[in-house]
Amino acid sequence: MTEDIMEELRISTVKRTERIRISVNGRETYAYKGETVLAALHAAGYRVLRRDKNGQARGAFCGMGICYDCLVTINGIRNQRSCMFEVEEGMEIAIDEP
Repeated sequence: MTEDIMEELRISTVKRTERIRISVNGRETYAYKGETVLAALHAAGYRVLRRDKNGQARGAFCGMGICYDCLVTINGIRNQRSCMFEVEEGMEIAIDEP
């Protein structure tokens, strides 16, 4: 996804802090300090974050750590709730490809 498109998915009236780089499935993208991993993934256009045991797509549902639908791998640690972690420079995130 291009930077211009990614920027359009963020709320323009929110004041941003420092821009940082993260990696999603080996592809470099960016986020802003203070954003959750889930917010950064959503802004980058990722909607499907994993598939359940029946192959059904799962993504953001509650956004506050209750539902466990936003599980991803963060820096090699599987099954992390993306809504509960803030992005960090150089963070490596792995999601199931749709």
